[in-house]
Amino acid sequence: MANLANNNCISEKQQNFRYSGEVVYIYAFDIAYDMKRQPISELLGQPVQNYHIGPSKRSPKQLFFYSPQMVKLPCKERLINGGVVEIQRSIKVFNVGAISIQIRVPFEALKIEELVCYHELKFAENSIEDEAKQLAREATMKLEPYCVKPVSQLNQIENYTVFYLRDLPDKDDSSAFQAEEWLNINRNHVAGLLAEESNARYLSKQEAEESTGRYLTYYSNDLVVIDWDAALVIGEKESLDDILHIMEVANVQLVELSAYDRLLDGSLEKAYRDLAKRRVRVSRDIHRNLREIRVDLARFSDELSNITKFFGDWHLARIYTNLSNRFHLADWYRVIREKLKTLGDLYQLLQQDWVNFWMVLLEATIVLLFVLDVILLLVGL
Repeated sequence: MANLANNNCISEKQQNFRYSGEVVYIYAFDIAYDMKRQPISELLGQPVQNYHIGPSKRSPKQLFFYSPQMVKLPCKERLINGGVVEIQRSIKVFNVGAISIQIRVPFEALKIEELVCYHELKFAENSIEDEAKQLAREATMKLEPYCVKPVSQLNQIENYTVFYLRDLPDKDDSSAFQAEEWLNINRNHVAGLLAEESNARYLSKQEAEESTGRYLTYYSNDLVVIDWDAALVIGEKESLDDILHIMEVANVQLVELSAYDRLLDGSLEKAYRDLAKRRVRVSRDIHRNLREIRVDLARFSDELSNITKFFGDWHLARIYTNLSNRFHLADWYRVIREKLKTLGDLYQLLQQDWVNFWMVLLEATIVLLFVLDVILLLVGL
């Protein structure tokens, strides 16, 4: 009877456990063709500093990470479901002509399923996305002197949501849960959270394993589960900021690749129109266009490679690899290279048409001169 009472007491304790942590919203915006290599001293009234990653796990002696410029903004109070919460905001400026906005919202919940509503969080005044867009517009206006060819409208945006849990409940025997063990027990609930499914019990085993299959753990009490547009982080108190930074970097890559893909789509459309018209007079402009695009891609690849240098914390590098696979960044690179090759082939056809035109014109001129020479010879005789 004593054991039964003890078990009931523990079960009641588990039922009263509340998950606490933060939902971190990451928004990447393409704001310009490129950024001038000038240090920014102030942004939105706050001092700007370089963000540095510190080694929190096993790492080599020589560390190197790309350091974007970062500003932390004052906290703001927002009304959520009748309660007031204090949100944290920060902005990072990347040399590739992009900014990343991070908004952190604290939470408490009895069940993992209760966090699904945070995907599309609504404040009393606006939504979390409206908050990020407004902040991006204000930052872009201030950053305009540092931009090369700034965009007229912030159309390119990528968002990523990270759910951070500080602690896990204890097991029935009062021992601490290992993070991987907890994930195996709650796999469907975690998959529902990442896939934005409120009825996680209806998810198939295949979908649950697919959504939660890419996870990493370093210590027994930490865990990082990565999905397409959301992630779950447990523990990782010391390295949480660095993990979020790696996710920001991958998200910035995604928005820049998307922006460049749209640019190539427009160039391809123009190339098809030029090929259909076969206007040889525009050949010089066409080739100048092609040279600019090729130079842009070389610069773009170099810059993106620069911001993903992880010669340091191998755990962070593993997280980035999983993110890169989830975002299909390698496929984006391959598609862009193929489109650039197609663009070059199309312009090569136009160049060949231009050469053929002048060859025919030259041959006609030679024949005309020969006929004229024969006529003059006959007239002379």
